[in-house]
Amino acid sequence: MAKRQKEGTEAEEPLDFQIPKFDEEGFIKRERRNIKTLFISFLFGMLLAVICFGFWVLLEGSFLRWELVLLVAVVNSIWIKYLFLKLNIDLTDFGRKGWLTSFVTYFFTWVLVLIVLVNPPFYDGEAPHVDMVALPGMQEPGGTILFAAHITDNVGINKAGITFTITDPNGTILTPEFTFEDNIFRYTYQNPNNLLGTFNYTAVASDTSNRKTMFTGSFSYNADVIDVTARNTGILSTDAIIIRADERISNENFRVFYKIDNGSDINVDRKDPSDKEKYETTAEFKGWTANSTISVSFYAEARHYFVNNPEKFSNVVKHTRSSTFTTADDPNIGKEDTLVEWNATRALLRQSQLPNTLNYITPYPTGIGATPGFEVIVFIVALVAVVFLCRRRKNKKTT
Repeated sequence: MAKRQKEGTEAEEPLDFQIPKFDEEGFIKRERRNIKTLFISFLFGMLLAVICFGFWVLLEGSFLRWELVLLVAVVNSIWIKYLFLKLNIDLTDFGRKGWLTSFVTYFFTWVLVLIVLVNPPFYDGEAPHVDMVALPGMQEPGGTILFAAHITDNVGINKAGITFTITDPNGTILTPEFTFEDNIFRYTYQNPNNLLGTFNYTAVASDTSNRKTMFTGSFSYNADVIDVTARNTGILSTDAIIIRADERISNENFRVFYKIDNGSDINVDRKDPSDKEKYETTAEFKGWTANSTISVSFYAEARHYFVNNPEKFSNVVKHTRSSTFTTADDPNIGKEDTLVEWNATRALLRQSQLPNTLNYITPYPTGIGATPGFEVIVFIVALVAVVFLCRRRKNKKTT
């Protein structure tokens, strides 16, 4: 009983604990110093960004541009400590955390300000980007050439900043009128004199900073861009009709097809899927009729899509000579489904192509997703660093 009473007495005794005295004056002094060092680091980062911007302009064309500018920023970071001492800032208990905060503030301020300065409207270091095609690259007399271009610039470009010329085989320089809307250049050349040979063209795009990009190319007119080899009478469903199309029609794959009596398109397979010049078809496809005399016109379609633009730009080569065929009494003529183009949507959905798909892939819309720029990455890293430092300071105050 006495033991229990003793334990109760000990439990009631007050603990020997004293709350440490809060040094309000020291705390205010440290916080003022930290704010001052943070502000100085921020201003110094801005100053170095402006100085490095000058080096950036002077180093235009150097492949070590970013590396050299970064080296200037790193080397000059040692001036932060000198500035603190020169301004009589007490660094007695500044510690590793204080130095880390100062250098991180300086570095990310420098990066963000420099990125703003090296981009419009302060600086335009990029010439216009020109992606241009002539469709087709080789045409037969009577056909046209479609010029299409996607012209962009980080500052902006208008029609007045674009010049376009064509030099024909006789050396005559033409300066035709073209359209330019929504960054798309368009012009159709008619070749009114039906000249044969090689034509050269030049497009020059200039932005508001007078930075220029020149794009040159050539196209030609020839009488035999498309050639057909086949028997003309008594055609059976198994008789091959060989079509040769010059590969210079387009740098990309082009579609070869024909029309019977100006009917629907009938696509043609390649004789060898890897050979752009030789194509083969037969009278077994729908559109042909047995015991008939029919007129067939042959074509090749050159097609192009600019990246991230679903609009199709295309033009056709029509063989100047149509062919007349007489079909035999063959029950298999005109029974097979016509060939269809490779389907990009089915491929995207991982579905099989149809059995009657062409054995080559024609151009289709393509896109490149936007990727975060260097500015976004730096901003995210800076935001994470600020949150991390704030949380550490809050935890320190709590403890």
